Amino acid sequence: MCRHIAFLGVPTALGELLVRPPHALLRQSWAPRRQRYGTVNADGFGVGWYAEGDPVPARYRRTGPMWADPSFADLGRVVRSGALLAAVRDATEAGADGEAAAAPFSAGPWLFSHNGAVRGWPGSMAALAAALPATELLSLEARCDSALVWAMALHRLRDGDEPGQALADTVLDVARAAPDSRLNLLLTDGVTIAATAWGDTLWYLAEPGRGTVVASEPYDDDPRWCEVPDRALLTATRTDVLLTPLKEPSE
Repeated sequence: MCRHIAFLGVPTALGELLVRPPHALLRQSWAPRRQRYGTVNADGFGVGWYAEGDPVPARYRRTGPMWADPSFADLGRVVRSGALLAAVRDATEAGADGEAAAAPFSAGPWLFSHNGAVRGWPGSMAALAAALPATELLSLEARCDSALVWAMALHRLRDGDEPGQALADTVLDVARAAPDSRLNLLLTDGVTIAATAWGDTLWYLAEPGRGTVVASEPYDDDPRWCEVPDRALLTATRTDVLLTPLKEPSE
């Protein structure tokens, strides 16, 4: 369900990362190579990016598939950024939220995406949803599992958690409430990236002098791509990548 990518590094045209590579996110929207669940990511897409000197990212999101939006090709050609997060969506369930349900979700400096699905949605998440402040529930952008998972992570960020800790604790809480969920989460503030591998594929590419890419799957056949083990937390900057095991809820 879904494919996503984040980048930190030398300012680069969005299209150089999302369109031009032979297996870029654009191609993954209809022909992913390593997607274990679902085959076509046509239920919306989005990209968020940061302009120099502005900590709050811009977003471009649409309800339909990336390949059907000619405006995105122009956007990708001319917009350059040193930090971005983008995703193509295969919805867990059909809904009426339109582009509001398409990642990236955002708040302040943060961009967030969820590749996966919450098992037993929505009933399995009732108790966790009830633990959130009412104002945060009423502020959800969409009525989907990803939006609620984002609300949980954001609540922790606002309470002062580091990005990696916020994602790790969110994943473990959801996995405990809804076993067998797939919870590959991706988060950036334009300076760091945090991501989890939990039930689906995750890879990273660290290119000296250019930056760091974290993605559901490689966008080319560069042998420097490294796969993140399942049940792991990744934290990264433009120059460094750190992997930490995530323990099962029962451990």
